[in-house]
Amino acid sequence: MELNPEILDLFPEGSTVDTDRGLMVGGVALSAVADRFGTPAYVVDEAGLRARTARFQRALSTCWPRSQVVFASKSFPCVAVYRLMAEAGVGVDVAGLGELAAALRAGVDGKDLVLHGNAKTTTEIEMAIAAGVGLVVIDNFDDIERLERTVTGRQDVLVRVLPEVRANTYAAVATGQKGSKFGFSLDQVPRAIERIRAGSKLRLAGLHTHIGSQILDVEPFTAAVRALADLGEFDTYDFGGGLGARYTYTDQPPEPEEWIGAITDAARRYLPASARLLIEPGRSLVARSGVSLYRVVNVKHGDRVTVAVDGGMGDNLEVALYGQRFEATLVDRVGGGDEVDLVGRHCESGDRISSGVPLRSPHTDDLVAVPVTGAYCYTMANNYNGALKAPVVFCADGEAREVVRRETLTDFFARDTSAPDSPTDDVTLPGQQQEKDQ
Repeated sequence: MELNPEILDLFPEGSTVDTDRGLMVGGVALSAVADRFGTPAYVVDEAGLRARTARFQRALSTCWPRSQVVFASKSFPCVAVYRLMAEAGVGVDVAGLGELAAALRAGVDGKDLVLHGNAKTTTEIEMAIAAGVGLVVIDNFDDIERLERTVTGRQDVLVRVLPEVRANTYAAVATGQKGSKFGFSLDQVPRAIERIRAGSKLRLAGLHTHIGSQILDVEPFTAAVRALADLGEFDTYDFGGGLGARYTYTDQPPEPEEWIGAITDAARRYLPASARLLIEPGRSLVARSGVSLYRVVNVKHGDRVTVAVDGGMGDNLEVALYGQRFEATLVDRVGGGDEVDLVGRHCESGDRISSGVPLRSPHTDDLVAVPVTGAYCYTMANNYNGALKAPVVFCADGEAREVVRRETLTDFFARDTSAPDSPTDDVTLPGQQQEKDQ
């Protein structure tokens, strides 16, 4: 089989192409995943994700021993991923009731949790405190009031600082500039610190900042460190995440070691040597380990060749929301080919997976693999046009296991109370008879 190694570089490390079975992830043929679990499907290289996690931990502990990696779980809030992080000894940041519940369900220890959110509800705060959450990141003065009404003992907190650093990234995921909805402005931070220290229930552990996502340059991160240094000396500094992933051939994000080295070098210049440092990688940690698998539904030949697959913005909103570029390949004809527009099945012109992506003579029923979809695709999955959400399949050592099953029509109607005896409850989709019989 002819091989284009460039596209392979975007797939999980260790992905291979077998002459007979085509593209393989975690030692499993993607064609076998499609046969067993259907499409669309999210496929995760489990060993690759574990190795990537260990790489971040090793880099941080080498540069700054008193430190911890904390997984930004909004990037992939799947119980199996939370469990993997807990097994690796990584902390977890959560920013909502479901994320908190999923982390606890996976066995994450409360002390290893960091609670985020610019609009935390009383219910979320109560649940976090009951779980023994290690750190609460205070985003506003109302957070302080709610925490003081809820905490019965003593709770460690961080103040989220808006460092007035504008990173070069999509506007929708830039969070460190003036006008952001997150955190305290620099002139508000002293008053927030004073307010926390005036009470008896909250212990100010330190400061937090996060300047955005999909950032491909280290300079904004060092600028954020400098901004926090001007606010005083503290025990803990959390610098969030934001390191970009390589989605396309032209993307050149810093390696984890370079990113962590830039942050810790700046910390050595500006912060107390005894401080504890936290980082919160999300996208950069999980993106490359994930692959989206689709089946071609039709091919249109006109001014442009348009290839439509059985998924789209229901399982990957990043294109429609941010204009993020993705590459793709056919599973049994890897790399190369003529440029086509790869589009989804949803009734929106913006439902495009990738424009101008090379595919080799695509036909109906071909399998298409889209790499670097481990971050935010599962997170933002939705039921547009009644699409049923895709399963998550972990692959490792030649074995595939489903950690999240495909949504069924029973699931789809589970919250609908208007017609509980509707005939649609008895509808069975192809491939779901076995589940129905069990």
